[in-house]
Amino acid sequence: MTHWQLKRAFPHATLSAIERAIKASETAHVGEIVVAVESALDSAPLLRGQVARERAIEVFSQLRVWDTEHNNGVLIYLLVADRAVEIVADRGVHAKVGSRVWERICRKMEAAFRQANYEEGVLSGIQMVTQHLRQHFPAHGVSQNELPDTPVVL
Repeated sequence: MTHWQLKRAFPHATLSAIERAIKASETAHVGEIVVAVESALDSAPLLRGQVARERAIEVFSQLRVWDTEHNNGVLIYLLVADRAVEIVADRGVHAKVGSRVWERICRKMEAAFRQANYEEGVLSGIQMVTQHLRQHFPAHGVSQNELPDTPVVL
């Protein structure tokens, strides 16, 4: 997938809608959501056999999603060329939610992506993640925003 194709799938208006959804979400809980969008894997990692999950874990570390006070950061990683979605949650969230839930959310988002409904897919994914964060990490007044809400385009 080229940079131009990525911009077509995720235009500025879509990135802004994602940022607004994250901001709204984080008023309901003390968790942190980060969305990272990548057009395709680089050739060297691809030749080594890297898969979307491995790349998502790298991005989780690079963006320091793990660096929150309550270990409640969640990365939604989108590999657009493969229409793949991976969710990596810090240990505080993952202990309460678990892999099966994240897998269901990813598969629902990927179904939207297969129909080229990228914005709808991401926004619904954010809503689903929000439900779990609200349940396990409800807001207690005003909380500090520890990670940027702007989607990261890699």
